[in-house]
Amino acid sequence: MLAERGLELVEIQFRPEAHGWVLRLFIDKEGGVTIDDCADVSREISAYLEVEDLIEHSYHLEVSSPGLERPLRRREDFERFSGRKARIKLKEPQGEQRVFVGTLAGVENETVLLLVDGREQRFALNGIARARLAL
Repeated sequence: MLAERGLELVEIQFRPEAHGWVLRLFIDKEGGVTIDDCADVSREISAYLEVEDLIEHSYHLEVSSPGLERPLRRREDFERFSGRKARIKLKEPQGEQRVFVGTLAGVENETVLLLVDGREQRFALNGIARARLAL
């Protein structure tokens, strides 16, 4: 359903919050998602979940964009956002540093390239704990 609309599922969260359980889906597409995209996906997912009865207790469904600081998880994410500013947190420190902020410069094999203060830094994809676009 998402792929047919040119949409990508970026993240799913299902957790208790102050007003009860929340099922939150973050979707994205080239050029960004619209309110209509979110509403359409919400209607379809809601109907599907109601028919399939997969979640036993009450919850709130939210569908939204991942925002300006979108998470980067897959190789394709790092390639797609090449040229954009990103924040990368490593699983293990490189030297004494674990967090790097710079401009994404692509991916070679399984290595993310990041320009930090004019110098190229290289990080193995499997060594990245978290990464997201930065403002």
